[in-house]
Amino acid sequence: MNTPNETPVNPADLNGAILVICNCPDAACAERLATGLLAARLAACVSRPAAVTSTYHWNGAIETAQEFPLHIKTSLSAWPRLQAWLAGQHPYDVPEIIALPIVAGLPDYLAWINQEVNA
Repeated sequence: MNTPNETPVNPADLNGAILVICNCPDAACAERLATGLLAARLAACVSRPAAVTSTYHWNGAIETAQEFPLHIKTSLSAWPRLQAWLAGQHPYDVPEIIALPIVAGLPDYLAWINQEVNA
């Protein structure tokens, strides 16, 4: 997190790898999206951790739902295509699709991400 005296990280200065997080309504949707992202070469790896309980504001009410997260490892250059594909394939009206920079990692792993996505 940036304090008032810190300069924000410029994505251009990073290694080009990002982690995209997206929640799905059920396991079948998570599997379909994970497989589709890989088949389209938009991700090098998609991890599906255990289901979570999300509590959120929606249409003026507080809702609670079980969701199935995806952790998508991809490249910054693939982000626009991945975001568009995922938004078009996701069943939610407003899906959670957020990208986080990977500021450091095993160089060979980061190179593998870029190699797989940009193949």
